[in-house]
Amino acid sequence: MPEGTGSQFAIGVDIGTSGCRVALCRDDGAIVAHATRPLSTLQLAGAGVEQDPEQLWTAVTDAIRQVTAEAATAGIERAAIVALGCCSQYSSTIPVDARGRPVGNMLLWMDKRGAPHNQAIWQARGDGLRRWVEIHGLLPLPEGNDCLGHALFLKHERPDQYRAARAFLEPMDYFSARLTGRVTATQCSAFMLMLTDNRAIGGLEYHPELVGWSGLDPDKLAPLVPVHEPIATLLPELARELGLAAETAVFPGLNDSQCAALACGTLRGEHAGLSIGTTSVLLGHVDRKDTDTKSSIVSMPSPIPGRYIVMAENGLGGRTLDHVLRSYFFADDALARHAPAAGVDPFAGVEAAARSVAPGSDGVVFLPWLAGSMAPQHDGRMRGGFLNLSLGSTRAHLVRAVLEGVAMNLRWLLPAVEGFVRRRFSHVVFGGGAARSRIWSQILADVLDREVHRLAQPHLLNARAAALYALARAGHADMALLDAPEIDELHAPDPGNRACYDRLFSQFVAAFEANRPNSAACSG
Repeated sequence: MPEGTGSQFAIGVDIGTSGCRVALCRDDGAIVAHATRPLSTLQLAGAGVEQDPEQLWTAVTDAIRQVTAEAATAGIERAAIVALGCCSQYSSTIPVDARGRPVGNMLLWMDKRGAPHNQAIWQARGDGLRRWVEIHGLLPLPEGNDCLGHALFLKHERPDQYRAARAFLEPMDYFSARLTGRVTATQCSAFMLMLTDNRAIGGLEYHPELVGWSGLDPDKLAPLVPVHEPIATLLPELARELGLAAETAVFPGLNDSQCAALACGTLRGEHAGLSIGTTSVLLGHVDRKDTDTKSSIVSMPSPIPGRYIVMAENGLGGRTLDHVLRSYFFADDALARHAPAAGVDPFAGVEAAARSVAPGSDGVVFLPWLAGSMAPQHDGRMRGGFLNLSLGSTRAHLVRAVLEGVAMNLRWLLPAVEGFVRRRFSHVVFGGGAARSRIWSQILADVLDREVHRLAQPHLLNARAAALYALARAGHADMALLDAPEIDELHAPDPGNRACYDRLFSQFVAAFEANRPNSAACSG
């Protein structure tokens, strides 16, 4: 019997910083095909960090074609793939024309060239900033790496792109616009533009007071649509190209924190969700709009009525390990050629290397703030590194210390998030690329002193959730599937490691305070 007989399917797209993932999900929650593609980043002089939106489009559509071809081989008819959902990394900005085509590169969430323009808002508004927090929940980021800062950078420093733009879209909304020909956003996806009224979920208008304060032209803002209704069906020519039916419904996109909260089942349970990909984010839910300015934690709208998602961005996570491996261990430079052979995964030896070293890495401590610290202590100028190296320190010590350092940073964040949600988390559901590592999962359990439930196919958590959400909203799946994530393995804390990690954690926090003025001075 063909795979598709009697079942309905949806495509889920997950656009990350370093790559995209596409999954074909069946109405019982099973992933029946998936594909990944890499994405490249342009590091520019100064604070500029960009990506090519056309490369992103080509990568995602190529992955979709692979998935639909596999579906056809398995006997799944085009008409059985009824919906498409998307999520992406966020606080990134693509200027687009009225058809959704890019008129410039995407300014990535690490791009800080909007800083002077956001800071000008701070200086102009004074006490009015309290009103901004009351309405939205966040203030324009002083580092300028939000969508408002990006749009203001284009207005003042790339006026040709600003004039040509119909709107400034997050990656998930850009992808939807290319698929449907409709330029839209939602209260969920437009969060980092800082202009929506989030005191109630479901708003379809920008707040006029915030728009006026921002200095952006109102006609440059994408129309807001309901997050739970399809935007449109696929453009017919794209449907043919992608191997999909023209009737496939395209649903509005979510940011990756919103999608990971769905994937980890955290919008209804008493547990926390944890996603470690490029960054680390700890997830929970509340039923209120709230902001903890001291710890840089905020609640943002969710796609589930009556639920807000706890936005607790911890900073770089898996990207730190990737950087250490590629820049220090597998570098190809004037010193030597150590790049891995073609087809060899540089992460392949991480598990064995980390297991070869005792918990605590013989006192080597890794500070993961390679691009600044976020929650629970926001400081864009903070920097990281290794502490307490000795002549006995090996590459294996450094690898394990990176895993432990990311876990220590999350331990630092955990009590602030529990205070925000007003409950102790029962356990942690862990997904993202890092959750493929059993040793990292165990380290997290030991450092956090919580059971860690590692998801099955954790690197596909967001793609699966985007597909299931679209399928459920289209009426072809039960939303309850998202409340019961499939767990691959449970990692219980090892009491024998608690004293070691308690001691190192106290030094981890002390190192932040001690090194903070040094980082500020060296950053200029």
